[in-house]
Amino acid sequence: MRPIRLFFERFSEQYFPDCFKEYAELLTWDSYWHTILDSSNPPFWKWFVGGRLNACYNCVDRHLATRHNEAALIWVPEPEGETTQAITYQELYQQVNEFAAVLREFCGVETGDRVTFHLPMVPQLPVAMLACARLGAIHSEVFGGFSGAACGDRAADATSHVLVTMDGYYRNGQLVDHKAKADEAVATAHERGHEIDKVLVWRRHPGSYGSQSPMVEGRDFFVDELLAEQRGKVVDPVSMPAEAPLFLMYTSGTTARPKGCQHSTGGYLAYVAGTSKYYQDIHPDDTYWCCADIGWITGHSYIVYGPLALGTTSVMYEGAPAYPDPGRVWRIAERLGVSIFHTAPTTIRMLRKLGPDEPGKYHYRFKHMTTVGEPIEPEVWRWYYETAGKREAAIVDTWWQTENGGFLGSTLPALQPMKPGSCGPGVLGIYPVIYDEDGNTVEAGSGQAGNICIRNPWPGIFQTIWGQPERFVETYYQKYCRDPESKDWHDWPYFAGDGAVQAADGYFRILGRVDDVINVAGHRLGTKELESASLTVEEIAEAAAVPVVDELRGRAVEMYVSLKPGLKPSKDIEDRVAQAIDREIGKIARPKNVWVVTDMPKTRSGKIMRRVIASISNFGDVGDVSTLANPEIVDDIRHHIQSDKLAHGDVPRQLTPQEAEEIQSFGRVE
Repeated sequence: MRPIRLFFERFSEQYFPDCFKEYAELLTWDSYWHTILDSSNPPFWKWFVGGRLNACYNCVDRHLATRHNEAALIWVPEPEGETTQAITYQELYQQVNEFAAVLREFCGVETGDRVTFHLPMVPQLPVAMLACARLGAIHSEVFGGFSGAACGDRAADATSHVLVTMDGYYRNGQLVDHKAKADEAVATAHERGHEIDKVLVWRRHPGSYGSQSPMVEGRDFFVDELLAEQRGKVVDPVSMPAEAPLFLMYTSGTTARPKGCQHSTGGYLAYVAGTSKYYQDIHPDDTYWCCADIGWITGHSYIVYGPLALGTTSVMYEGAPAYPDPGRVWRIAERLGVSIFHTAPTTIRMLRKLGPDEPGKYHYRFKHMTTVGEPIEPEVWRWYYETAGKREAAIVDTWWQTENGGFLGSTLPALQPMKPGSCGPGVLGIYPVIYDEDGNTVEAGSGQAGNICIRNPWPGIFQTIWGQPERFVETYYQKYCRDPESKDWHDWPYFAGDGAVQAADGYFRILGRVDDVINVAGHRLGTKELESASLTVEEIAEAAAVPVVDELRGRAVEMYVSLKPGLKPSKDIEDRVAQAIDREIGKIARPKNVWVVTDMPKTRSGKIMRRVIASISNFGDVGDVSTLANPEIVDDIRHHIQSDKLAHGDVPRQLTPQEAEEIQSFGRVE
């Protein structure tokens, strides 16, 4: 046991921040750092200062000597009749260099420029990411399921002049027309005062255009035609300072403006390489499948950068996990010999519901399974372990966020006990704590919930919010900062915005968001974004978005809207609110229900009490409403909503104590 104890000791607080040298030394550096952590300008931490490297070189070039003919990526198209593509490290090197040449020579992209992608789960997405990293350009991928308007907003915020997209992709058996969203993105960016000059369009089927949206002359260009002029080109990787930005990942916040989380090159890449090695047990001879989307941070960290930095084979799947049937995932795992499987509780719940016995029909064997994106219920965890994992795979339940770069809470496989419903302790080099609203520590084993925070910086933490440094400090550090003038990192704990309980054994159970963000199938949707979209419907006077417990997605959105004076409710208005959210954000945000109410429960200062209507939507206890400005409205809304739900059989299961606490506290943080 002594070697194991020494392993944990190496990452104990007495060795911080030197402990993270172990992660950094997994990479190849052009020049080494002189300072591991520069905390002179808190909370704008800088890691491995003085060091220089290139992320693309670390994920591709350095593996060519030993793994050039081994698969870097295996791409599985959704139609089962199409050929699975295995892209070797040598082929990836060629494709990345040629696309980097297109960006540099044709688009004029230079180091530090931002390039926006709106790409689905196709191999062209990691190729584009790595091409930007090769040039030292900053990539910003917008989840393919988001609307063109959402993409345009983000492109304008990042001031990207180049948009990379695709004509179409497959989802649930249909070829989705994706290029149409690019036209909407360009128009939205223009409305925001920003111009997208070039739109690069990959074709899902080479030589055949799969969109009804016409190509715009002088603006839109087919990538395959541009590549013809760059065949065989080699672009030298630009040596970047460790603290140079690598990418932006936009996430929802409590205002309508999304947050562009800016991640560094050296610190981020070191952190995802280290956590991939230690927590996912990834080795070069593994076939590793993260069944997630690269449009989210999970895909950036644990489909592309982490696995490729370690020289392994990373699987990508284009489509819906249960298409054409719930055995699809397990067939892919069997055919490709997947040894490590990584997905979200939403996918696990869906596979469990649609095909509870399907895993037993296939002869795959996992050594390790990860769950990510949201808390997993104990009964779902048990199915994942016993049926999907065949009682042979270690489960690593992880907690972290877009802002964090990589895992914050989890268990080391085989070294720390698994515990259904709990992500585990803080990961190596991370020192979590739970504070109450007044900044007092909530002791482990007390049974009391509070706000989970991280007491220390770590290499994967994002650097700032793009263009909004004041918001960065206010959102993540101001709440528990002990001294704004202090240069000591101990005085700057990171506020994650999640509620949690810590058991006596040190393991954390995450309870969900404490701010106005709804986690739908692992996708964070800001209430202000949802409400702003609803208010684009002319008849709507006020709107409030709340979470409702959903059997498959974990949480779904319900919208409450009130109308302008003199107008009457109608099904047409409800439908147009849902359509507006589809248009402004994307189908992932489509509300489960839109409720037209005569008024909203409000405080005397006029604040809508979202926790009250959230409790009504979930058949929960609304709590004390006597101090509201209009307490009588609560019974009116409850009768209207709950009667309608009962009539349609739409009654959520009884809430767990944790779910009840989450719902009752929803919206308590402004």
